[in-house]
Amino acid sequence: MLVIPAIDIRCGNSVRLKQGKIDTETIYSTDPIFIAKLWMAKGAQRIHVVDLDGAFGDSNVNKEIVKNICSVIDIPVEVGGGIRNIDKVKEIFDFGAAFVVLGTVAICNPGVVRKAIDKYGSDRIIVAIDAKDGKVAIDGWKDVTPINVLDLVNSLKEINVKNILYTDILRDGMFVGPDFTGLKKIFKNDIKIIVSGGIRTIDDLIRLKKYKKDGVVGAVVGTALYKDNFNLENAIKIVKES
Repeated sequence: MLVIPAIDIRCGNSVRLKQGKIDTETIYSTDPIFIAKLWMAKGAQRIHVVDLDGAFGDSNVNKEIVKNICSVIDIPVEVGGGIRNIDKVKEIFDFGAAFVVLGTVAICNPGVVRKAIDKYGSDRIIVAIDAKDGKVAIDGWKDVTPINVLDLVNSLKEINVKNILYTDILRDGMFVGPDFTGLKKIFKNDIKIIVSGGIRTIDDLIRLKKYKKDGVVGAVVGTALYKDNFNLENAIKIVKES
């Protein structure tokens, strides 16, 4: 199971939010490119980059930063945040990203997801499922739809989606542990799952790895990276050996 460090970018800074709320922002670095290099140096095998400004409606603010991260990092980078048409998908891949993460567009215009998969392959497209109380949220988590998470998973399978990023919004940035209950509802669906939201300790990661047979292939770690009791190098090593 991959341990994937997250870099959330807003107004050019590397930040963390709680439950996706802008007014909870904490700036951890004014140089996201340095942070990406740091996680790579500490042994990360993949980096998860989110353009928060893109998710909230402005996809141009952090374009050059995202492009530079993709060009200077020697490990795969997955990029999400405000990617809502096939031209933007192409742009992100042209930057050098290994994977593109699509969220809101999977609900509002699934044809874009289908086109992206047809053009770039199902292995390079990840669909983000952002959940709140079992329902799917869109538009930077501002709006909660009446769509059930499992119903969305089933509809995504019909258009050949092979990879999802599952985030429990209420846990994101809250340091309370992953949503194992919600996860179990979407297990064994012949789909690969990257888990995000709430991861706080190496024990959380070890527990997630136990569900590899159910589809869990990775875990995105955000806030925990900035806590004194979490060491990325140790986490990668222990998860690999567990």
